Amino acid sequence: MSLPKMFLEELRSRVPLSDIIGKRMKLTRAGREYKGCCPFHKEKTPSFTVNDAKGFYHCFGCGAHGDAVGFLMDHDNLGFMQAVEQLASLAGMQVPKPTKEEEQKFKRQMSLYDLMEAANKYYERQLWDKKNKNILEYLLARGLSSEIIKTFRLGFAPDDGGLKQYLEKAGYKIESMLEAGLFKESQRKKNDIYPFFRGRVMFPVQDFQGRIVAFGGRVLPERFGGPPEKSAPKYINSPETVIFHKGRMLYGLSRARKVIGDGETVVVVEGYMDVIALAQAGFRAAVAPLGTALTETQVEELWKTMPEGKRDPVLCFDGDTAGQRAAARALERILPILKPDYSVKFAFLPPEHDPDSLVKAEGVPAMQKVLDNAIGLFDMMWMEEAKDRNLTQPETKAGFRAALEKRARQIADMTVQEFFIHEINQKVNDVFLNSRAKRNYAGNSNRFQPRGGQGGYRKGFGDKGAHTPFLNARKINPVKTSKLLPEKALIAAIINYPELFDEFAEPFGMVRVPNSDYDGLRQALIRFLTDRHHLPENDQIPLDDQAVKQHLIDLGYGKVLDALFDKSLYVYGSFARPGQPLDIVRQGWRETYRYGLENVRWRETQ
Repeated sequence: MSLPKMFLEELRSRVPLSDIIGKRMKLTRAGREYKGCCPFHKEKTPSFTVNDAKGFYHCFGCGAHGDAVGFLMDHDNLGFMQAVEQLASLAGMQVPKPTKEEEQKFKRQMSLYDLMEAANKYYERQLWDKKNKNILEYLLARGLSSEIIKTFRLGFAPDDGGLKQYLEKAGYKIESMLEAGLFKESQRKKNDIYPFFRGRVMFPVQDFQGRIVAFGGRVLPERFGGPPEKSAPKYINSPETVIFHKGRMLYGLSRARKVIGDGETVVVVEGYMDVIALAQAGFRAAVAPLGTALTETQVEELWKTMPEGKRDPVLCFDGDTAGQRAAARALERILPILKPDYSVKFAFLPPEHDPDSLVKAEGVPAMQKVLDNAIGLFDMMWMEEAKDRNLTQPETKAGFRAALEKRARQIADMTVQEFFIHEINQKVNDVFLNSRAKRNYAGNSNRFQPRGGQGGYRKGFGDKGAHTPFLNARKINPVKTSKLLPEKALIAAIINYPELFDEFAEPFGMVRVPNSDYDGLRQALIRFLTDRHHLPENDQIPLDDQAVKQHLIDLGYGKVLDALFDKSLYVYGSFARPGQPLDIVRQGWRETYRYGLENVRWRETQ
């Protein structure tokens, strides 16, 4: 029995054909295609073309033509199953066993694409229904045109049973609706389900091929019929399914890939509305992660779509401390995956704006200026390492150099690592050992600012429009935390793992935090997690650490969160770090509550 046709179609779509062929021969970008000398016959002038969008290669000289599987068979002399298995390993897929059961399973998976498309048509219809005109008015009030709303296929999920009836009438089964993440099973009523999205503006998420695989839902403001202010997370996203992996996908990438291939500047922003607002303003190559921090896989997927010589997307962050923290995380993640001619840039908005509000308030030129002032990754690394250092003594300068080199050694590609270390040594010498530079420096580590896009440094700050967090962000006075590490770790663990709140609610409520800011954060967290359990099941919002943090930020605890999650936190409380097994978190929480607090209080009495 042959492999399912739909499996082969998915396999071919997962890995760009130019990636496979480009590892075996030299390809150069030619518009939206790639060209090279044909590997199947001798030629001096390139006549071999590769088209990722159509998924095939063709030689105008000898007539060779085929897809990814065919190329591996012909070029690498592989059998059909060998070529499929090699391609599947690159795509992260399992080759189904040639049985009727496996074929049916794969067909069911592929049918989820049709189900999600049907759901989005229902959401779109609801948005434009006269009875929901207040929802459309909300989007128009946000500055979106009717055209851009239709282009991005925005919709509305009402708080009723209409979606279930619509999908059942179209022939879809409840099992498929659950599998797609559109509904959840009720824990109180057996055999009952309820919609995952209710009373929210809907943003369809598409995969690289343009198929809808998930949704993001934004809660409505109270004046447009939404719940009381800050009583629910602003955004929630579909759960992961067999067709949706949020750490791999980027919102807007399928729509932007053509203009990205043509060389437009790629801008990575935070959320759905930022992407749409920028697209409406003419920044057509804007994309965003899906409710999480930018991942290595998302960066690599983005690089694949960009033309040779222009693989340096601009990561755009808010200019406040939360934006600084997000940029620092992105720097840590991207350093290890740098390759020759593959990098990123960093741009920072004015502290009071996001991309959407900046374009509305100051126009397209203001946003363009932010992008023009983007700095390279090396400059970002220098600034991040220098921002909290007093570089007036020889030993602190030596420590600064060592810290930079330690960061550079995270780079896996040895050629790039070598150049980074060379640049570090040269820049340190220029800044600290050159006599003229030393006079200009005058003992202030913030006296040298990266020149956007130039790779050099100049004296002083204050260039109008050069938005970086270390230039224009408001100074935030750090909370003194030397004696609060155990309390910080306990609070951080509940934020990162809200599913453990029920288990530790009683002792967490009894924790005495001798700092009003942190104790206010703790009490707000307790209220939020406690109140949520008092809601009817159908009104409960699925929670994760990002939803909890966003709720606390909305309540005004953004600065306290920044201080809570400082560099010292996970040194003391590694158990609270995201990504830990729950048993480790439980054990660490209990031990810190039992012993950590007692030890700190004992020291305070001495």
